[in-house]
Amino acid sequence: MKITFCCTGTEPEPWLAGLRAALPQAQVELWQAGATPADYAVVWAPPQQFFDEQVQLNAVFAIGAGVDALLKLRLPASASFVRLDDAGMAVQMAEYVCHAVIRHFRELDLYAADISQGRWTVHPPRNRADFSVGIMGLGVLGQRVAQALTQFDFPVNGWSRTAKNLDGVRGFVGSQQLDAFLAASRILVNLLPLTVKTQGILNRNTLSRLQPGGYVINVARGAHLVDDDLLALLDSGHLAGATLDVFHTEPLPLTHPFWRHPKITITPHTSARTLRETSIAQIAGKIEAIERGDPVAGMVNLGVGY
Repeated sequence: MKITFCCTGTEPEPWLAGLRAALPQAQVELWQAGATPADYAVVWAPPQQFFDEQVQLNAVFAIGAGVDALLKLRLPASASFVRLDDAGMAVQMAEYVCHAVIRHFRELDLYAADISQGRWTVHPPRNRADFSVGIMGLGVLGQRVAQALTQFDFPVNGWSRTAKNLDGVRGFVGSQQLDAFLAASRILVNLLPLTVKTQGILNRNTLSRLQPGGYVINVARGAHLVDDDLLALLDSGHLAGATLDVFHTEPLPLTHPFWRHPKITITPHTSARTLRETSIAQIAGKIEAIERGDPVAGMVNLGVGY
């Protein structure tokens, strides 16, 4: 069995050593142009040349939660594509989103500004029932975020392509219920996969349907958001603010207005990081399952994009 590793922007040696330790029977190599064919691949943002040469792969494992970058390439028809189910990212995402929601709800940025100016000011408490949180996307990460938010007694709405039944979460399904979902939400959290249908879904039309004083948290992909539309709604006062972890171009160019906008908090795509050891164990287990002929979770449906 041969495994090839092709992950742009990732230090390869720890991954290679980990995969060799987890699968001692396998030959694990860093991909080089012209390399001999492999049976399995572990990838992140590989070049088209990789798939042009590795046409015989049984399965391809992406080391991130999304596979949108792969869908832009010509892919071998024989290979199955597998995403990480969780690998420690769901709890990180729940931490990040809960922190952003609570920071906004409790006005902690306002208190920080007061303290920086030497002002001891106590603001009146806000009604939690007025801050319903809408989660766009109820996959593994979205479900964990929704469940975490219910522990803080926020009203939680969930919107997904297919129906999901989650305790404490009011469900909305499909395009026909999108407007109702947005109108029921004051804080919007985007955890959708990036597909042709979801690109630019956070735009003037959708964001203006949020309750007045809405707040946007984007932790999925930068291409979900129309930047100028967000800025216009912030400046008009319809939206109270935003926390953004993902952007069209990363690193975010220093000339981008998001850096300087007083109502926007940015972080450098750090809401949920791939945990190497956990990911290697999951990938190794799935390769062994495929070798035995057993089904594995996380198979990507290329037709829908996730």
